[in-house]
Amino acid sequence: MKKSEKEQFVADLNERLKEAKGTFLVDYQGLNVENMNRLRGELRKAEIELRVVKNRLMKIASRDTETEVLEEAMIGPSALAISYDDVVAPAKTLVEFGKDFQQLKIKCGQISGKFIDENGIKRLAALPSREALLAQVLSAMQGVPAGFVRVLSGAISQLLNVLQAIERQKAEQN
Repeated sequence: MKKSEKEQFVADLNERLKEAKGTFLVDYQGLNVENMNRLRGELRKAEIELRVVKNRLMKIASRDTETEVLEEAMIGPSALAISYDDVVAPAKTLVEFGKDFQQLKIKCGQISGKFIDENGIKRLAALPSREALLAQVLSAMQGVPAGFVRVLSGAISQLLNVLQAIERQKAEQN
C-alpha cells in the first residue's frame, strides 16, 4: 500500500471511528478464511463492521476518537468490530461466535469512550436486546394509563352501587 493510500485509509477509518457508538477489539488468530467470513456475515446482519487493520494504522486512526482508549490493547493480530447504532448486538454476536470458535478471543472494547474488558463485554452480551428493552419500557408505560382507568372505573362503580342502595332504601320507605 502506497503512503497516499495509507493516509486515505487512516483518514477514512478515523471518520468511521468518530461516528461509532462502540468498538470492540478481538484476536482472530487461528480462524480460517471461511470462519472469518462467517463472523463477518454474522456481524453484518447486526449492522456491525469488522475491519482487520494493522495496529500501527489503527492507533493513528483512533487518535481524537473514543476508540483511543483501546490503544494499549492494540497488540498482536487484532480485528476491530465497529458499531454505529446498537452496542449490545456486537457484544452478543462476538460472545456467541466465541463459544463456537475458541480461536476468537475478545480483547476489550469501548462504549462512548469508556473502556470495557472481556468480562464487561460478556455481561453486556447477557443484557436483553434493544428491542426487548424497548418492549419492556412500552409495557410499563401502557400499564400506568390502564391502571389509572381501572381506578377511575372502580370509583364510578362504587358510586353507582351507593346510588342504587339509596334508591332501594327510598323505595322500601315508600
